[in-house]
Amino acid sequence: MPNPRLASRYAKSLLDLAIEKGQLDAAYADMKYLQAVCAASAEFVNLLRSPIIKADQKNSIITAVTTGKVSELTASFNNLLVRKGRESDLPEIATAFVEQYNTLKDIHKVTLTTAVEVSADLQNAIAQKVKTAHSFASVELESKVDPSLIGGFVLEFDNNLVDASVVRDLRDIKKQFQQNLYVPQMK
Repeated sequence: MPNPRLASRYAKSLLDLAIEKGQLDAAYADMKYLQAVCAASAEFVNLLRSPIIKADQKNSIITAVTTGKVSELTASFNNLLVRKGRESDLPEIATAFVEQYNTLKDIHKVTLTTAVEVSADLQNAIAQKVKTAHSFASVELESKVDPSLIGGFVLEFDNNLVDASVVRDLRDIKKQFQQNLYVPQMK
């Protein structure tokens, strides 16, 4: 069962240690890699969370997956998680680390959802527009495609939502017709 408080504390510990050792960017790259592995492989996450598989087997599998791809600091951290029985929280710890790193470096995550794939130039223009409009130091744009939007876009950042999609316009029109403001109310 995910424990966000625990994940945040372990991530903060790794962040502080990485800053102290001068390996913050390497630890960030490692956590992004682990985050991508966990997102790409549900089997890996299931393995981490399985109570049946012994800790030494989990440790050897994690080591096999990360050997040559993560720094010694992250490898030691993963080993510590297994020794403490917290390997099941690795996906949440990686996500919490990335969030804390972004907060530390003032990087704002922006999610752009469109009905069709958009060009890199348009993505860069949108990222730049958000960056200048809100005085952000840095913006990390994630692009998604959702054909159910029909057209337009949805932009999410820092608990803000800009919904300029066709499907939202259609829902608004439907709501207006249901209210039927142009016909006098009959009683």
